[in-house]
Amino acid sequence: MEPVTHFLFGAAMGRSGFNRKTALATATMTLAAEAPDIDVFSRFGGSAFGFNHHRGFTHSFLGVPLVAAAVVGLIYLFWRLRGRKVRNPNIPPRWGLLFCFACLAGFSHILLDFTNNYGVRAFWPFSEHWSSADLVFIVDPIILIVLALGLMLPALFSLINEEIGARRGPHAMPAGRLAAVLTLLAVVTYWGVREYEHGRAVAALQSRTYHGVDAIRASAYPYWSNPFRWYGVVETPNFFATMDVNSLTPEVDPTGGMQIRYKPEETAITLAAKKTYLGRVYLSWAQYPVTETEELPNDPIENKRAAYIVRFRDLRYDDPESPARGALGAFVLLTRDLQVVEEHFGKEFKLER
Repeated sequence: MEPVTHFLFGAAMGRSGFNRKTALATATMTLAAEAPDIDVFSRFGGSAFGFNHHRGFTHSFLGVPLVAAAVVGLIYLFWRLRGRKVRNPNIPPRWGLLFCFACLAGFSHILLDFTNNYGVRAFWPFSEHWSSADLVFIVDPIILIVLALGLMLPALFSLINEEIGARRGPHAMPAGRLAAVLTLLAVVTYWGVREYEHGRAVAALQSRTYHGVDAIRASAYPYWSNPFRWYGVVETPNFFATMDVNSLTPEVDPTGGMQIRYKPEETAITLAAKKTYLGRVYLSWAQYPVTETEELPNDPIENKRAAYIVRFRDLRYDDPESPARGALGAFVLLTRDLQVVEEHFGKEFKLER
């Protein structure tokens, strides 16, 4: 998921009762919930290197405790710089407990990323397998709104909450705790609804034939704007079919916009591209990979004698409405004797000729 959702989810976890156990719990869990995305700095090693290490070690069960330790260390440094001050002096920081809470918030990051269609490698480095539930888009407005309201509304009624807490004494539920708990339960319930609708969409895709051919496999990917509309991808022996699915009905291709994409022929050029570092990384991540080969003019590109460009696409992001359509592609430039000129992940920049 995008960073704001992770921050809000961590804050909701902190306010759901963990902040009653130790000082600095909410701040620690808020930072720890987003901290695994520190792997974005791997992009400085190049687009292919950054792609390979994104959602890698820091998004794994093995890496989360190390990231959590770094977050707690940062919180400890800030606490010392502030003169060991906390909002409630009656609840001192308990650093071992904060580390456990930071790990829990870090694991929530893996869970949230697992629910979208990009996926995670939770068992890295022991397994490079990508897993995804395909329930929500990377940016889900419903989850964002629920989390934001769950954290903001108690602040609007803080005076009432403080008055109730004063009458009930020191064991009263902290302001915002009930709202945070209900918010987290609402997000889990939303995932449950999405899982049910996702199952209906996949079943609808698998129940029909495509040009008289049964599907080898079928997947449904979420749109960000409509919880009952899915982008379906089906593989047959000779081609891929993409279409919309309405899980509320459920109905396949309700608008008549099914697209057929025949599988490209494997050539020495595509095989050379797939054997590159970027090609191996991309194919390990993509669920429905396709390649496109273009022979370039004889003119040199940036003073390099590139003769072919092989583009990699994942059909789960081939939906024209997806903002990630071009950003999650890749390409490899090869010479006429199939030597690698360049490997690049992301949007294809304009090639100079």
